[in-house]
Amino acid sequence: MENQYFTSGELNIKNRAFLLGDAVKVSFFIRNSKLIMDEECYFFLMASMRKMRLNIPLSYTLEFFQSTFNKDIIEGKGIQNGIINFQVFRNRDGITLSKSSVSYYYEITEMNDVLSIHERLLELDLIKEINVNNNLLSNIRVHNPENIYGEIYAQENDLDDVIFLNPNKRIARAISGNLLFLEGDMIKIPKQTEGAYISPLMENFVTFLHKNNLADIQEHEIIAFESQKAEEILLISDEKGIFSVGKIRNKTFGSAKFSGLVEAWKNSF
Repeated sequence: MENQYFTSGELNIKNRAFLLGDAVKVSFFIRNSKLIMDEECYFFLMASMRKMRLNIPLSYTLEFFQSTFNKDIIEGKGIQNGIINFQVFRNRDGITLSKSSVSYYYEITEMNDVLSIHERLLELDLIKEINVNNNLLSNIRVHNPENIYGEIYAQENDLDDVIFLNPNKRIARAISGNLLFLEGDMIKIPKQTEGAYISPLMENFVTFLHKNNLADIQEHEIIAFESQKAEEILLISDEKGIFSVGKIRNKTFGSAKFSGLVEAWKNSF
């Protein structure tokens, strides 16, 4: 089904999102006609807006977003499962940038179950021509030309995604999300200080595993070579969903253990 989009008003082409990338993005999730993790996603949106010094309207409450998404998407369009990719951007009407009003745009991508692993295994590779930063804004979804470059590189090399390194030549993330590396009962995750995204979806998953003693979760500084040592690799993208990585260069990876862990997490909802 074609993605459906919604806006807070008539879109003007002379907006700062279009001209300058002055916007932040956060995903919300619909499962079985209900919003899930909506508090976590909402607080991440508020934190992202503060980091970009966006003016937060008083109307931007959790209840506002719950009501809006229920009215427009779940009840209005009858959508039962999907990801809402929500973008808020700065207008050009303030005396100063921090005083300018904001508007929003969001679209919904339908899928069978946002908590299920996509069937197709991904093929990834490291990209060395460019790296991603590891500063305050690296952890939120803002305009990022590195992602555009990486997406073109992936298409030209018949890849599904690429692994970005940070300036210290350690693994940061993929284009669309975070990488989790399984070795035995241990899951290694790149630290946010390494350039990984803040991800409500991933944080909910690893919190479930930790609370139920299903895996040893460790945040690490991971050198590029360590990707080849993993038994399984999972890519969690708030924007696109959950994927198993099947191949990096000549190394292939399994998916059975992560599939079992994700299934247990899914059944907990």
